[in-house]
Amino acid sequence: MMKKLIGILFFVLIIGAAAGYAFSQTSLFGVTTNSSSDASLVQDRIVKIAELASLEYEYSHVIISETDKNISLPGVSDIKFAEAIRLIKYNGYIKAGSKASEIETSYNENTKQLVVRVPKAVILENVADMENMEIRDVKDELFSDYPSQKFVEDINAESEKREKEKIEQGFLEEADNNTEEILTALLETPAYEEVIIEFY
Repeated sequence: MMKKLIGILFFVLIIGAAAGYAFSQTSLFGVTTNSSSDASLVQDRIVKIAELASLEYEYSHVIISETDKNISLPGVSDIKFAEAIRLIKYNGYIKAGSKASEIETSYNENTKQLVVRVPKAVILENVADMENMEIRDVKDELFSDYPSQKFVEDINAESEKREKEKIEQGFLEEADNNTEEILTALLETPAYEEVIIEFY
């Protein structure tokens, strides 16, 4: 029994040593340093990483939406005929990151530098969850009519405003920094002496 246990442990050690050697000969992406084709081999993986590196801002927001109708009578100023006010609560998110399909890679065999050119971050998604929004009546007068399109217009306007605010607060720069940190951390392996991330 003891001999069998020693034999199993010896076998495990051999497998572990072989796996360690194989890993040491490759980068995190399974790429060796033998060819300039390295850059093209990691291209697809870099694209996937860049997609995962996108920055997402989630929020919950409440807006007041109101509508009114006015009628005009000859010789009389506009009269408010009906008014309705709704309180709308909804969730949403804004995602920023680089367009992964536009990432470019190149490898210099002499300097062993891997250069990754990444497009500057843009807003990839700005989504408001209108299916699960909560609507409460604040004011609902007789003959008032509240079209569902009004909800959509008000939420879209607020979403655009929030997107603009996030950009002004440095959301895109933060997304670029996030992408650079993640790509650098994952690409800096023995396979390359230097990894350069360039934004364009």
